[in-house]
Amino acid sequence: MKIFTTPPTQQALQPVKDMLKIDFVSDVSCPWCAIGLQSLQTALQRLEGQVEVDIHFQPFELNPDMGPEGQDITEHLGQKYGSTPEQAAAAREAIRQRGEALGFTFNMDQRARIYNTFDAHRLLHWAAGEGKQLALKKALLKAYFTDGENPSDKTVLVKVAAEVGLDSQEARAILESDRFFKEVRLQEQFFVGQGIHSVPAVIVNDHHLISGGQPPEVFEKALRHIAGIA
Repeated sequence: MKIFTTPPTQQALQPVKDMLKIDFVSDVSCPWCAIGLQSLQTALQRLEGQVEVDIHFQPFELNPDMGPEGQDITEHLGQKYGSTPEQAAAAREAIRQRGEALGFTFNMDQRARIYNTFDAHRLLHWAAGEGKQLALKKALLKAYFTDGENPSDKTVLVKVAAEVGLDSQEARAILESDRFFKEVRLQEQFFVGQGIHSVPAVIVNDHHLISGGQPPEVFEKALRHIAGIA
């Protein structure tokens, strides 16, 4: 297990008895991150009343150099991973089925392109201070994977922020400025520097790393072990 320290842009949290601190490192354009979050929440429902958690969503960009126009997803997967169109289609179907089993809807026919997600991470950074980070994260995943919306489009981002109760004027002002640019970049660099090169990466109490979109049973077993409960 890898030992982590507190990211440079966040204050260290005071330990809380029986509270697990979870850093969920992920991207809003990552289907396995949507599956991982759904699985983690299922595990936490099973552990309700036994453990308390404090979840922080940390930024990771799968495609930090992606242009504003995005790229056709089949073309992108072929260039990045060497996948044939048939392999890409099979992978998408496997992801769709995993999501369906967990209660998350992937409408793969609506997800035709992949986009830059840096602005989405800036809004997520802001939302943490507003107590709306989890709600915004889930809404952004739904907007992209279920509704087929563009997570780099500022109009879409403002709309989604407003849907979860965030101030739309403030969201727009953030997106039209460079606010939280430095903070998000530092957090991205921190986790890459700690060896995170694929997501989701779920880090518990700055010490225990659970990698990938694991089934709920894996998250439940790991959290029970870390919390010291039967």
